[in-house]
Amino acid sequence: QLQLVESGGGLVQPGGSLRLSCAASGFRLDYYVIGWFRQAPGKEREGVSCITRSGGRTNYADSVKGRFTISRDNAKNTVYLQMNSLKPEDTAIYYCAAVFSVQATCMLVSLRYDAWGQGTQVTVSS
Repeated sequence: QLQLVESGGGLVQPGGSLRLSCAASGFRLDYYVIGWFRQAPGKEREGVSCITRSGGRTNYADSVKGRFTISRDNAKNTVYLQMNSLKPEDTAIYYCAAVFSVQATCMLVSLRYDAWGQGTQVTVSS
């Protein structure tokens, strides 16, 4: 059974940093494209970043480009989202998601993903 578990969320001041982790169990993560999504109260879920199986291609939402970095360690079966220069508008529940794919690109479209974690809360506030 595919299982994804996010961790690393918390409360941080504007301008601060957090690193989110997405750990997989029950399957080999290196067969899957991984995406990070977020949902703020009263808003629709939006794509934040994604990474291909090998890590050779990444994709970012315009709102996080230059501030967030996605990476993966397939040996540890884990994907990371390093978030720097955080802003109050980054406050949301962050989810990681997986889809089995052989494509060389990834998409920030939630309907493309099959397995989801439970989410981790990120709050940016002074």
